[in-house]
Amino acid sequence: MRHRSLLPPLVLIYSVLVCPSVVTASAPRSTQVNSKSVSQRPRWAEDEQKALRDKAKNGDAEAEFWLGAAYEQGWFGTSDFTEALKWLRRSAAHGNPDAQFSLGQMYEDGEGMKQNYRQAAKWYRKAAEHVPDFGGAGQGRNNLGLLYVKGLGVPRDYVQAYMWFSLANVEGNISYVERQMTPPQILGAERMASEWKSRHSTQ
Repeated sequence: MRHRSLLPPLVLIYSVLVCPSVVTASAPRSTQVNSKSVSQRPRWAEDEQKALRDKAKNGDAEAEFWLGAAYEQGWFGTSDFTEALKWLRRSAAHGNPDAQFSLGQMYEDGEGMKQNYRQAAKWYRKAAEHVPDFGGAGQGRNNLGLLYVKGLGVPRDYVQAYMWFSLANVEGNISYVERQMTPPQILGAERMASEWKSRHSTQ
């Protein structure tokens, strides 16, 4: 899993670390880095792999997510996107925001399937709706905001982008998109973020 960021001229304004591997800054066109060097992969002993698979087969959403991540990242040897999608979908169906975010990334990148920005936006939004944020929700909010900035799978909408960046607390991306907006648009986006927080504070 990778991080996404906006990259205005010469300045990286934000990055998100998604998994235990080390990632680096990305170019603005792709908005991604796929860091899969062997030295950065976790090492999984056979007994650890079996224990993870057993827990996932028994419906443990967290184990399903990590098994999907292991297949996607090639932690057991080589990447297997078919298996990754199978386990990430199961975990996402159990409401795991990290799995929902990861599915969004796979749809955005076209990993193991045809690239589909609408589906990416759908899964980012599902992740983004989780409260409290333990990682996947904030990453979903950030990446959904990036799709709104670029108009990929959703209409280009700086107000929506600002709101999602604000909810993810991504100061750099907020500053970037703010420069594209009028003061009334900024106020509207801040109001939307505040209303969203109010609606979700009771959950």
